[in-house]
Amino acid sequence: MANRESFRVLLVDDDAAIRRQLRGVLEDEGHAATEASSAAAAYEALGAGRFDVVLLDIRMPGESGLDALLKISEQAPDTAVIIVSGEGSLENALKAGQRGAFDFVEKPIRDPEGLLATIGEAVRVTRLRRADGRGARGAAPSVEAGDDLGIVGTSPAIEKLREHVRRIAPSSGRVLITGENGSGKELVAHAVHALSKRADRPFVKLNCAAIPKDLLESELFGYERGAFTGATQSKKGRLELADGGTLFLDEVGDLAPDAQAKLLRAIETGELERVGGTRTAKVDVRLLAATNKDLAEAVRSGEFREDLYFRLNVLPVAVPPLRERRADVPVLAEHFLRQFAEAEGRKDLALSDEAAELLSGYHWPGNVRELRNLMERAVVLVTADVVDAGDLLPWLESPPEESEDAGLRGRVARSEIDGIRRALDAAEWNVTQAAAGLGIDRTNLHRKMRKYGISRR
Repeated sequence: MANRESFRVLLVDDDAAIRRQLRGVLEDEGHAATEASSAAAAYEALGAGRFDVVLLDIRMPGESGLDALLKISEQAPDTAVIIVSGEGSLENALKAGQRGAFDFVEKPIRDPEGLLATIGEAVRVTRLRRADGRGARGAAPSVEAGDDLGIVGTSPAIEKLREHVRRIAPSSGRVLITGENGSGKELVAHAVHALSKRADRPFVKLNCAAIPKDLLESELFGYERGAFTGATQSKKGRLELADGGTLFLDEVGDLAPDAQAKLLRAIETGELERVGGTRTAKVDVRLLAATNKDLAEAVRSGEFREDLYFRLNVLPVAVPPLRERRADVPVLAEHFLRQFAEAEGRKDLALSDEAAELLSGYHWPGNVRELRNLMERAVVLVTADVVDAGDLLPWLESPPEESEDAGLRGRVARSEIDGIRRALDAAEWNVTQAAAGLGIDRTNLHRKMRKYGISRR
């Protein structure tokens, strides 16, 4: 293993013994490891340096790893994240996959070689993203009035969405984009800006869920030197940086009450004051906001200001989830596969008809982001020239549909479930023996049992 290419890993776990174990595994192979004992320490480390992969625990004091995963993806969008947790439930694995994790590995680590192999695969994804120059979330699309706005798909729902974007983009009205995580809200925001009268001006983004609450105000409005400990120089906020252009507030439903009040004032007056400052500055900004929350319900429950909601919701745009436009799944899959295959120098890589059928039958809890990540993984891990259904099935982290018309995915999954149950019964439910009989390792069998909800009757 000495010939492995070295890489930098950020270890995020509140357990010092686990960090030492992981550091030892990595450094024995010549890799560099940096430790962080909390989510906050991880953000600081990511701000100070670049990593090839992050190993992230779930249960930590303060902010959980699942919440931190979203913020790490925002702060370092090209860096693959592997969840390493002792809480190996199906629910946690699903949430991790939906939020963009590359893989989910159980603690304690009993197979260091397998972990190193998984890390190596994740590093390839990170470097593929960096070579592609887009990052995990994708760059702003190149948009012209007559093209698809960078919004890929041919379904009626997507055609309707593109037409709505073309209609509202030239106006100066504020836009509220709603939709599930991973559905493409940021892509819509880029398209609105690119077709607006401000297209040649700045497009500035702030993810309200990715910034700690005590720093959000200074990020939004900026601060003066000496405003707080560590403020060694003045800094413009996102509103000032977007002056003349567009500010996109992602996950606006996570704004704290104080920040909501100050944002409302800035919207109403077009003025702002930096934190620690006394000078009032005028700004001309078109505001786009996005959320996966029901803001109307948040208003009723008192979590979101009603006046701010109505200021933001001038021109509403609803982005449909991928399960409501299944006809787009094969088109998107081919699009992403081609994109990443070209970046990896594998231009002949293709998707089989069976794989396309499998993907079309999946319900996509992580939406377009999950599909994009899946195709990225396929480019890295599938060595054949054709990506087949059998390659993809183990990565679709959800139980199969129970209906008889579930399609290829259901048929293949039911066959696999039957085979696993037979092996477990033959081994009297000794997982190690059953795994040996199936020709797979114990961790993989546990993963499949969680995936399919298999337990002893």
